[in-house]
Amino acid sequence: MIAYSEALQHLLDAATPLPAERLPLHEAGGRTLARDIHSAQSLPPFDNSAMDGFALRANGTAFEAGTEFAVQGWQAAGDAGADGGEGAWEIMTGARMPVGLDTVVPVENVEILTSEDGRPTRIALKASVKPGQNVRLRGEDVSDGERVLQSGQVLDINARTLLHAIGVAQVAVVARPKAAVIATGKELVTEAAQTLESGQIRDSNRPYLVGRLQAAGAEVVWQGTVGDEVAAFNAVLDQALDAGAQLLISTGAVSAGRYDFIPDALRGRGARIVFHKVAIRPGKPLLFAVLPNGALYFGLPGNPVSAAVGQRFFVEPVLRRLLGLAPEQVLMLPLQADVRTPPGLRFHARARVEVDAQGRLSARVLAGQESFRLMSMLQANAWVVLDGEGGLAPAGTPVRVQGWGHQDPVQLASQEP
Repeated sequence: MIAYSEALQHLLDAATPLPAERLPLHEAGGRTLARDIHSAQSLPPFDNSAMDGFALRANGTAFEAGTEFAVQGWQAAGDAGADGGEGAWEIMTGARMPVGLDTVVPVENVEILTSEDGRPTRIALKASVKPGQNVRLRGEDVSDGERVLQSGQVLDINARTLLHAIGVAQVAVVARPKAAVIATGKELVTEAAQTLESGQIRDSNRPYLVGRLQAAGAEVVWQGTVGDEVAAFNAVLDQALDAGAQLLISTGAVSAGRYDFIPDALRGRGARIVFHKVAIRPGKPLLFAVLPNGALYFGLPGNPVSAAVGQRFFVEPVLRRLLGLAPEQVLMLPLQADVRTPPGLRFHARARVEVDAQGRLSARVLAGQESFRLMSMLQANAWVVLDGEGGLAPAGTPVRVQGWGHQDPVQLASQEP
């Protein structure tokens, strides 16, 4: 049995960042950027009006209330550039500033003295005007050549909106890691609506792992269940590899019972067992191996929370490495109450991050930490990780707090009265 830190280093050593591929921007949501992006244009691309009103040439000098101007032209959004001259121009929000004009006075701060065919021809200011006001300058948001995104950033809706605005139609993103999920056990029933026979259970681990892998940035190319026979296991493993799986995640059959056949089955295929059993709770029997073709194999225990811990704290760090992401940032928050910890084991606890009436954050480890319990997973909004020699972690102790997935922010909850 090895420590988590040693196991993690083995995992990261076995993972090599994946190559890049180019995608249309509209297909790249949630993908990881493979290269920096520099803007090929300024944003805004030209000086424009921030509101409906009248454009003036201030040239650094304020105008007093009562100043009159002849209106020399009209400019709407989408109109081409024009020479502004010395007078005022009626202008709409987003319209290009006529050349030489540098200030906009809102329409409500102007008195229209004369008009012709519904268009103002002479105006007077109702209030003083500062030079340069209400104008969006070219490049004020993004300058030509500026780096707007770095490699390793995930392309969320805000990033994609900016890229569209600066004319980026395609992006280089890291290829999605291809994963397969294999649930083992003759007791498993795949269909949720199927009536259970004596001794049967539904394979809830498989849909959970598929969903978490997809949320973590992987593409699940194969999923299924298999009984406790080595030949059947080898057959589905071949199917998953034929589908292109680079990571294979199984649940069950990795402990020390009569039907825990996976370690020997992997050795029989020529796999290298990197480690088997880690000093953690839950999930101690976890196995990691490298198959002859280089695919990475994670044998997770069958209890639901043990499988969830294996996915979150073993598979997801590998996914981050494959995607070229920086090491995950974690929060340090105080415990709300004393927590008993298992001696010599790193403890992964389902918890709730809560905020009190004064806006202070703390972590509450939930009751019912046994690895078969699903209800506590529903109630939790974060993981608390407790390292140490075991015994008691007193209230107020700063502890590591991580989101339910590496790309999931911790969701706050109000502290119960």
